[in-house]
Amino acid sequence: MYEEFFGMEKTPFLNTIPTEALYLSENHKEILGRLGYAAKANMFAVVTAGVGVGKSTLVRKFKQTLDPEKYTVLYLSDSKLTPRWFYKGLLDQLGIESKFYRGDAKRQLHRQLSVIMDIHHKKVVVIVDEAHLLDRETLEEIRFVLNTNMDSANPMCLILVGQSELWDRLRMQACSAIRGRIDLKCELPGMDRSELESYIKAHLLFAGSHGDIFTDNALDELFKFSAGSARAVNKAATHCLMFAAQKAKKLVDDHMVKTVIEAELP
Repeated sequence: MYEEFFGMEKTPFLNTIPTEALYLSENHKEILGRLGYAAKANMFAVVTAGVGVGKSTLVRKFKQTLDPEKYTVLYLSDSKLTPRWFYKGLLDQLGIESKFYRGDAKRQLHRQLSVIMDIHHKKVVVIVDEAHLLDRETLEEIRFVLNTNMDSANPMCLILVGQSELWDRLRMQACSAIRGRIDLKCELPGMDRSELESYIKAHLLFAGSHGDIFTDNALDELFKFSAGSARAVNKAATHCLMFAAQKAKKLVDDHMVKTVIEAELP
């Protein structure tokens, strides 16, 4: 295993590393701050990012920043989510058996939200991931959840998270009613070259490696290949470390990165 060869205690480039060890760019920190404000103010926010940029990782970190004594966080991620299953998914997480009909389930949810806010004195944050895959009917139903008290106040914080195409859909005329309710729009860009270097160093440090393994030219090649996508960086860096260990090389240079990309990566 390459971890042993490089003297690592952990595997560096997994997407499941603890939230406290995650690398946060300035863009991550800014969006986390905005989402924290959205949670406090019961806002409707939309977060978009390109494929593999790290939106799900951002959601994990955001959830970890919320005090469980003050917030109840509900998370849904289902490409086939229908309005009925939207309510059922939320009520299941609250320990409530959902009524069959959509209208009944919606009333159940609003009653439970009131209990959480008025009796338990907590705010509710609902995160819907992979929202770019939802159909228009489901997006409309999600918007309807915010309609209460004659629109005087949102009953919860609602955050839609999806690929960049989500915002392209929301900009269409058919979605104007949904778009009009959005309070915050956040877009997470891919890493730049400097951020990629910091990302790799942070993950190697997490794994227990304290020396430089990738040369500057190797980092240049990783950036060209990945275009700032964390997922692509993880894949390429892992293959490079495996290749280097097989060749008994303690340093990964640009020629090695090019070889790995051409021979092992699609």
